This record gives sequence, structure tokens and C-alpha cells, in this order.
Amino acid sequence: MAKPMMVSDEVYNKLKKIKEKKNESFSSVINNLLEDKPNKTWEALDKVAGIFKGDKEYDAILKDSKKRWKRWGKRYA
Repeated sequence: MAKPMMVSDEVYNKLKKIKEKKNESFSSVINNLLEDKPNKTWEALDKVAGIFKGDKEYDAILKDSKKRWKRWGKRYA
């Protein structure tokens, strides 16, 4: 069963462009956008996860950060 929904003109125009480009219904466009977002996020994280491992500068920054977190934790915990 369809439900009425209000969106801003800006959102409506963006959805309408996607709808016309893909020749889909508004429901399909919204559903696809809601389903694709988490997948895109995980794909992006998978691409960059661990790329700095073994980098000397990264290791130095990480080591310094750990020291600072410990100091902060002792002071404010």
C-alpha cells in the first residue's frame, strides 16, 4: 500500500532526475538508494583498510597517538 510523503523541492528534483535517467518509479529509486548506501560504504572501507600498515610515518603517528590517549585517559578518566 502506498503512503504519501513530503520532501523538499530540492530532494524531489534530485529523485526525479534519477527516476528519469533510470526509467524507474520513485519507489524503486528510493529503495535502491537505501539499499546501495551501506554496500558502497563497506566497499570503500575494504579498499582502504590497512593500506598504511608498515608505513614508517603512519607507525610513528599511531605510536604517538596511543601515548596521547593513555595520558588523556589517566587525566580525565
